[in-house]
Amino acid sequence: MNDFENNNQNGTNNFYSAPPTYTPNFGSGYIPPQKPKKDKKGHSTAVVIIACVLAAVIGAASGIVALLGVYNFNIISGDTTTITQQGGADNSNITINVDEDAASIAEAVALKCSDSVVGIRTTTSVTSFFGGAQEQSGEGSGVVYTKGGYIITNYHVIGGAVEASNSKIDVFIGDNKSTSYPATVVGYNISYDLAVIKIDAKNLNPVTLGNSDKLNVGQYVITIGAPGGLEFMGSVTYGIISGLDRTVSTDSQLKLIQTDAAINPGNSGGALLNAKGELIGINSSKIVSEEFEGMGFAIPANAVKEKCDKIISRKSDSQAYLGISISKTYTAEVLAFYGYPSGAVVSSVADGSPAANAGIERGDIITEFNGTKITEYTVLSDVLYDCEPNDTVPITIYRNGKEYPVEITLTSTGS
Repeated sequence: MNDFENNNQNGTNNFYSAPPTYTPNFGSGYIPPQKPKKDKKGHSTAVVIIACVLAAVIGAASGIVALLGVYNFNIISGDTTTITQQGGADNSNITINVDEDAASIAEAVALKCSDSVVGIRTTTSVTSFFGGAQEQSGEGSGVVYTKGGYIITNYHVIGGAVEASNSKIDVFIGDNKSTSYPATVVGYNISYDLAVIKIDAKNLNPVTLGNSDKLNVGQYVITIGAPGGLEFMGSVTYGIISGLDRTVSTDSQLKLIQTDAAINPGNSGGALLNAKGELIGINSSKIVSEEFEGMGFAIPANAVKEKCDKIISRKSDSQAYLGISISKTYTAEVLAFYGYPSGAVVSSVADGSPAANAGIERGDIITEFNGTKITEYTVLSDVLYDCEPNDTVPITIYRNGKEYPVEITLTSTGS
């Protein structure tokens, strides 16, 4: 409730006058005044009671401080705030320097990192049922990776623009929703739900990477993103790490960080940060149902760095070419429903391609590629991305109720 109701009851106040003076009878039944009782250590009962009350108050205050994530603050000269947490997991101090005074860890992290999280809008042109063109847009978040304009986000944030021939991606920085930077796609990893885009900008504020291998359940975390789209860009939520190494899909081996910090669809691609203001994860998904409300998930920062560094390093290199297109209709669930094994269903084969030369046909299901089980069609693009042109790789295909081993020599996308 926003308003408080005061229930004032008007009782009757009874005032008593002092009793009349009298002379006590000091007869044989007289008991002299006693000293206040003491406990075994010699403390008076009153002192013990006061100490208990003080202990309860101090304990309650400490509990509130812990729940709110408020640590020890040392305000130093000028307009810089140094925030120190004593006795962490490794007994080290945590210090955050920000440009303004901050009253909490969440505020300090927001001040330090808000400019490192951007808003992303994708716009695609699609043909309507009646033949006219319509624009569809989607919005999400991203994290500044380098000063020179590399930005990390989720693949599903930009996937529509990647898959459409007539599309664009715009990036919004800070709280400026009227000016955007056009972005190009550097590369992506679908099974990890990661993508790297690039804008023509300099002196951006890149996020500081943390070590996601050293996280603990119960650790305090902060998220920054655009939970309801660009209108709410830069929104900050806080919570704790609820679990580690979580798998939210039977078709994925990706281990995620679970948090109770509020994460909504527009937060996808945004930052999960520790109390030092370091990136420990990229927010990726949220299970939205009555049974799992409040469970957010993030891709661990170490996996993000590994995959995105590879994407950036290979941005201009020729990639391995197989020569097939894959049907996205046949997910693992759909294949299982019809009694087929999990894999990538081939929808077409390019003439003269490595796949065609190896005898792969439309309708084949690729169940294994270069030693990796293809649990979902998205996995195939990722394992192919890890290969080099001219590699000869073993493949297993399912056809007419049987599995067949095949070897394929990949070529280059530039050939």
